[in-house]
Amino acid sequence: MNHPAASCLYECTVMHRRLHPKPHEFVYRIFLFLLDLDEIPSLTSAVPILSAEEPNLYSLRNEDYFQFHSRGLRANLETFLQTQNISARPARIRLLTLPRMLGYTFNPISIFFCFDSENRPLTSVVQVGNTFGELKPYLVPLDESGSGFHIRVPKNYYVSPFSPLDLAFDFRFKIPGQNLHIAIDNYQGEQKNLVSSLTGKRTELTISNLARLTLAFPLVTLKIIFLIHWEALRLWLKGIPFIMKESSPHKQTGAFRIQK
Repeated sequence: MNHPAASCLYECTVMHRRLHPKPHEFVYRIFLFLLDLDEIPSLTSAVPILSAEEPNLYSLRNEDYFQFHSRGLRANLETFLQTQNISARPARIRLLTLPRMLGYTFNPISIFFCFDSENRPLTSVVQVGNTFGELKPYLVPLDESGSGFHIRVPKNYYVSPFSPLDLAFDFRFKIPGQNLHIAIDNYQGEQKNLVSSLTGKRTELTISNLARLTLAFPLVTLKIIFLIHWEALRLWLKGIPFIMKESSPHKQTGAFRIQK
């Protein structure tokens, strides 16, 4: 490879702060991969505990992302962009995500960053996952500066039993560099009722760095799912209203079921 790899790892801090109807906050640490799809063959050769479409300690699998067909991550993303009236095909795609670990996957969010042939940002797509095995993609276009991405969009998706379905997601972030900063807030009308952020620091994707982070954050996917349920219990104990998924199916649109 004649240029520095775009793929890397980020050691991250996740923060959620609920503002209404009752205050609640938690913080935890994880790590994520940023994977340039064109670099995956060389990465899986250089990092033997990372594979694509094969069992391994870490495995990137097409079925863990929204699908229109089974021809791969790039084809599915391009098809989604076409449904959003974006005809330009990205020259490069970088995916911020956590691949399967020991065959298990759960990503509250993954983000596809799309670039043209001059490495200029085109757009981005955020995939939000829930604990019901559903995924929903949201197009997040460039902001007015052209250096980052922003949109406020109706959620229409069941993520948490403690969040109404008629909220709006407010996505704000820039292209990952030495630092990562993702902000996803929830609004009900003009009232902000939840603030969340994902921040991280870049490190090279090597076998030694991946082994170090694996030891520092063992069973990271199980940690994420455990903390989601633990915080849900804390919210329930605080008396925050609980919304059943079956109560408003008409408000849940555009989601994909994870293909097994």
